[in-house]
This record gives sequence, C-alpha cells and structure tokens, in this order.
Amino acid sequence: MSCGPAEAVTVSVFGSNSPTEGDEEYDLARRTGRRLAELGYAIANGGYGGTMVASARGAKEAGGSTIGVVCSVWSSRANSYIDRTVRTSDLLERLQRLIELGGGGYVVLPGATGTLVELATVWEMSAKRLLTRRPIVCVGGFWRPVIELMTGARPGCEDFVAVVEAPEELVEYFPKVEAGLR
Repeated sequence: MSCGPAEAVTVSVFGSNSPTEGDEEYDLARRTGRRLAELGYAIANGGYGGTMVASARGAKEAGGSTIGVVCSVWSSRANSYIDRTVRTSDLLERLQRLIELGGGGYVVLPGATGTLVELATVWEMSAKRLLTRRPIVCVGGFWRPVIELMTGARPGCEDFVAVVEAPEELVEYFPKVEAGLR
C-alpha cells in the first residue's frame, strides 16, 4: 500500500466499548493512541466509545489523524475525535475495512468477544499468509493467556503476535515514520 505525501500510514486499533474516562483501560487506550500518533501513524478504530474514543483522543492530542469505522447496525454516531468516518452495513464488513485500513499493523487492547474476533482474524490471516506480514501487538497482559493457550495448541503461531506491557514499547514494532516517508 502506498500513501501520498500527506497521508500517514494507518494502524488499526482494536478494543472494548466499555471503559470510560478514569478507568485504567481507558487510560491505556489513550496513551496508545498518543504514542502511535507521536510515531507518525494515523489510527483507525471502531469509532465509538470506550477504548475507541480513548485511542482517538490520544491520537488527536498528539496531532495525529483518526478514522472511525462505524456500522449501520447501530444508530450511534462516531465519537468527536474521529476525523474521517467510514460507514459499513454489517459487522463483517466493518472488520474487513479495519483490516484493510491497518496497512501499518494492528494494536489490540483489552476487550471482550468482539476484540477477540478481531485479534483472532488478523492473527489467523497472517499465519495463513492471507495478509502481508505486519505487526500485531497486544498492549498489556490481558491477551497473554490466549496467546499461550494458542501456542500450546499450535506451536509457532506466537511468531505472528507480540505483547508489550506499555504503549511506550510500541516503537519496537512500529518504528517512527519520517514525514517524507509517509
């Protein structure tokens, strides 16, 4: 995927709709969005509340750009930190768009079954070589038991996903994008 000079490489961020400002998961998402923007990445996410609003807020606070992929299944509007809204007709189309937009990779925050589907889909597509290899990074230890369980069932699959404890460590997988190289 090539990007024009004014277009940043995008990282799709997956996470929960549940956390609210003041929650530890909300803060983690906000710091994650901020860190990705500081590294020169735009972020795409589901566009609604929880970690989606938090990561978009963090990105905007650092001068980054945001894309919200919303779904006609819900009548809610994208959160106020979203620069560009992509509307989809169903959940599968929404997931497909988020995967396509993640040309720079994927960051997975704590979540529930929806986030599990997102993680499992990009992980499996990467393992089956249906996606160009790009980083899949879980922030915090929340998904570590799932990764360990899957590694026990299918040794080698851990090569496609990483875990970092804090957003500051994302630079290990998402190197700074220089302005001229976007």
